[in-house]
Amino acid sequence: MARVSTQRTGTWAPPSTTRSRLVLEVASELVGKRGVPPQARITMRRQGANNPWAFGIFGSDAPSVFEEVARGEVQMAIINPAELLALAYNGAGPFKEPISVRTITVIPSDDQFLFAIHERTGIERFEDIKASRYPLRVSVRAQPDHSDHVYISEVLKAVGVSLDDIVSWGGEVHRHSSIPTENETRQVARGGFDAIFDEAVNRWAPSAHAIGMRFMNFGEPLLQRLESMGFRRARVNPELYPEVAAVVDVATLDFSGWPVFVRADVPDEMVHDICEALEERKDRIPWQGDGPLPLDRM
Repeated sequence: MARVSTQRTGTWAPPSTTRSRLVLEVASELVGKRGVPPQARITMRRQGANNPWAFGIFGSDAPSVFEEVARGEVQMAIINPAELLALAYNGAGPFKEPISVRTITVIPSDDQFLFAIHERTGIERFEDIKASRYPLRVSVRAQPDHSDHVYISEVLKAVGVSLDDIVSWGGEVHRHSSIPTENETRQVARGGFDAIFDEAVNRWAPSAHAIGMRFMNFGEPLLQRLESMGFRRARVNPELYPEVAAVVDVATLDFSGWPVFVRADVPDEMVHDICEALEERKDRIPWQGDGPLPLDRM
């Protein structure tokens, strides 16, 4: 009879740790692969069926995550862009009351939000939309809870108009599935619609300019009103996006930064553990730059 070895090999860990590490490592490897959903939500608890799921992490992309953090369903979350964290903290825009959130760190990114309208409409300022009751045909993100919609809603509201108003005047709302591409600008050129409101300016602004689209310039009173809510003014970064900056020199709104945040009453020890984990894994987390996560900048 063969003797069965009882010698342990590898790095031994409790079975509960082994199981959790296995699924977490597999999930980490799968994220980003073709056909695999790219958004991750993780919940953790102490071993035992009667223990609550006491710790949740959500790599979110929509403002709805703030309500989950406020209710304590998620302890750590991520949002893009950083301005939404300010709106939530101030209880401004779509947030009916302040949400007690605190930023741990911000993953660097640089982006702006642009409102591009074709010159054939005759619209040169935001105020012209309301003054002429123009039946604008505008293309926006299809995802209904995307952060873009907060920008669009609050900017239009600040000039006294809404997408519903535009539709009531005979306009239309088209929806593109992701970041605009030259396909959207070609549709504008062919007369399919008149405007594109979106971020990720390096991906679509040059082709939009080439077909005669104007980028709306924010006047000082409008900028100040939006800044009082938590938005930040910006211009396209000429160092990062020289081709875009060469054709877009307007005052607009920032869409930068991915804050990692928690609820205010999260224990200090948990925040320390999150920061320690970022330090240990900084060379494995991709970001919009070279090398490991630049914790010294974050």
